[in-house]
Amino acid sequence: MKRTLITSIGASAIAVGLIAGFEGYRGKAYDDGVGVQTVGFGSTRHPSGQPVTAGDTVTPERAVVMLANDADRIARELAACIGNVPLYKHEWDAYVSWAYNVGASSACRSTLVKKLKQQPPDYEGACRELLKWDKAGGRVLPGLKKRREAEYRLCIGETK
Repeated sequence: MKRTLITSIGASAIAVGLIAGFEGYRGKAYDDGVGVQTVGFGSTRHPSGQPVTAGDTVTPERAVVMLANDADRIARELAACIGNVPLYKHEWDAYVSWAYNVGASSACRSTLVKKLKQQPPDYEGACRELLKWDKAGGRVLPGLKKRREAEYRLCIGETK
């Protein structure tokens, strides 16, 4: 297996499935725990670009479309900041899931991306950085810890 450039790769079905599993579906808007209104599979904006507000609802079908669009947008933004760093597909899937959760701007400013962009890239160190993103509002959340461990295992190529 060879690492390839990811600049034209969107979010794969594996990444979208991973995101959906961790985000879970909610048909009615809810506070994500740090004050952001979220609906569907973690969407914070409607396809129109308007932010999700309290009381908003979405059908499961529409939520899947929103998730796929959001994941592809995040993947494009992440690819733009990572640049010409070749990655394995499983590394890319882990990074897209992580960036979907933390936001592309936070991801692009992260030590993880810096480790990927250094010469030579620190692939192992970048994967380990995922484990540090287990907090929201300054506290470790069990769900985020579990998600980061799964993303880390995917990143290093574990199949379990």
